[in-house]
Amino acid sequence: MRDRLGEHAGSEKGDLAGPNPVDRGKYGSKIHLITERTGLPLSVGISGANVHDSQALIPLVKGIPPIRSRRGPRRRKPGKLHADKGYDYPHLRQWLSQRGIRHRIARKGVENSQRLGRHRWTIERTMAWLAGCRRLHRRYERRAEHFLAFTSIACTLICYRRINLRTHTEDTAVCRSMAG
Repeated sequence: MRDRLGEHAGSEKGDLAGPNPVDRGKYGSKIHLITERTGLPLSVGISGANVHDSQALIPLVKGIPPIRSRRGPRRRKPGKLHADKGYDYPHLRQWLSQRGIRHRIARKGVENSQRLGRHRWTIERTMAWLAGCRRLHRRYERRAEHFLAFTSIACTLICYRRINLRTHTEDTAVCRSMAG
């Protein structure tokens, strides 16, 4: 739709897209992700490329669904959260502490990223799995809801493949034990 001046009435780049500060100002989006220890996605969100990572932490933690446990009641929060230097802000540390979530956030100017690297690779691997989805690698959708929906579907597929792989491995182990 065009207005009288011949310009587009809406955002041409789409919702939740902003100029990337490190890529010559190209418009894009960020995918924010919280995973469990082995890399299964628990909570996912998107934002414009120009939005600071720290602004996404609180909505992501609130978006973690209750986890069913074999022992005790459902858990509604993680026991511990690892994050990189982009989340090193006193208000985030205080918010996590008030909710009883132990945090391990690298401190700016004090710690190097080597110690956190033991935990960071699981997020990087999950992000690489998401980048394998062509539709997420390059954002084709203008509407943020559509892009978030495709990101959620990709996370669901990651979980399905991991569960299917685990089940397949267990079935193979049972077949080997029966044959031997």
